[in-house]
Amino acid sequence: MTEPSIFTRILNGEIPGDFIARTERVFAIRDINPQAPLHVLVIPVTEQYRDVTELAAGDPGLLAEMVALAKQIADEHADGEYRLIFNNGARAGQSVFHVHAHVLGNIEEGKLVGF
Repeated sequence: MTEPSIFTRILNGEIPGDFIARTERVFAIRDINPQAPLHVLVIPVTEQYRDVTELAAGDPGLLAEMVALAKQIADEHADGEYRLIFNNGARAGQSVFHVHAHVLGNIEEGKLVGF
């Protein structure tokens, strides 16, 4: 059996996390290494999907829920303007293989770090 992902461990309270939203199937936490004034991770509760490609093929409704939560967060914290980033694979910057989206907002023009 594989170890739970860091996101599952945060969700289960084993590791602290700064939660900002949660639904039955999706939750959002602040990134511990923010690359923008608003940098939130939107994560499905299930670890079933390693990346966005698997998620899109396996449960497009869950992907839609992630996007909807990202928009809700951006509406509340960034006047509805945001970047939504999925890293897909280690060479694309994915370090946790439990699908998640990065929501970045409140970025001054030309001031985005990383990405």
